[in-house]
Amino acid sequence: MDNQKIKEQVLNKFTEYLNQHKHRKTPERFAILDHIYSTKGHFDVDSLFQTMNTHSIRVSRATLYNTIELLLDCGLLVKHQFGENISQYERIYGAENHDHLICTTCGKVKEYKNANPFTQTQQKRFAKFKIAYYSMYIYGTCAKCLKERQQAEKKNKKTEKIK
Repeated sequence: MDNQKIKEQVLNKFTEYLNQHKHRKTPERFAILDHIYSTKGHFDVDSLFQTMNTHSIRVSRATLYNTIELLLDCGLLVKHQFGENISQYERIYGAENHDHLICTTCGKVKEYKNANPFTQTQQKRFAKFKIAYYSMYIYGTCAKCLKERQQAEKKNKKTEKIK
């Protein structure tokens, strides 16, 4: 599905949600929604605030936090806690299912596309359950951190031999 069509559907869904829950439909809320669905990847509130200011979209942090809560409740965003103290968010409407590979050393998060993680037997168990979205977290050590650790260990062994 092309990005413009997704943005239209998201706008309709958010507008319907705001109407149903008697929330105000402000230009700032729609600007936040548009900005989130114009960029890809994970983000935290501070990085979103900075990129919006860079693009001359002025919103307060309070409006940003409140709108993110509405988007979470509406089902247009998902909140991740990858082991850091900072919550990260990701748009989910129109997104492909994927896994998250999280390095426990440097904190880097990499997405891994996985067409269907469920076996046929597992799919039968879900016959009466419509999966809208899934996310899997896989924790480990990335190649860069492994290499750095190995180099540090070699250096330590050489230092110990000299003593």
